[in-house]
Amino acid sequence: MSIETNTEQLIEQRDFAEPDEVRTFDHGRAEILSMGGMEIGRLVLAPGWRWSEHVKPIAGTDLCEAPHFQYHVSGTLRLRTADGREFDATPGQVTSLPAGHDAWVVGDEDVVVVDWFGASHYAKQT
Repeated sequence: MSIETNTEQLIEQRDFAEPDEVRTFDHGRAEILSMGGMEIGRLVLAPGWRWSEHVKPIAGTDLCEAPHFQYHVSGTLRLRTADGREFDATPGQVTSLPAGHDAWVVGDEDVVVVDWFGASHYAKQT
């Protein structure tokens, strides 16, 4: 039995140095790439950044209601869920985070995360 397949597959390669969109907010930015039928975000968050101070006014919700699936590139990000669980995410870790959380930068190093789920509407002005 022989099965023929299409050997030509679409290859996409992008660089965050040339994002499709950059959303800026106090102490940070979200760089958005559209590819593969989805949006991928790189969040760069400076020391002093906290979601409840710097993004909450844009989102208009008490907590971040975007679920995230993130790879942590640099810095330490402290997260607190709506039910009070608190933990740090550090370089090399992957975090799957449900909606309903706050987050802030710990220390004096920029936090950089790549977000495969949750970047589409992150800090989007309406």
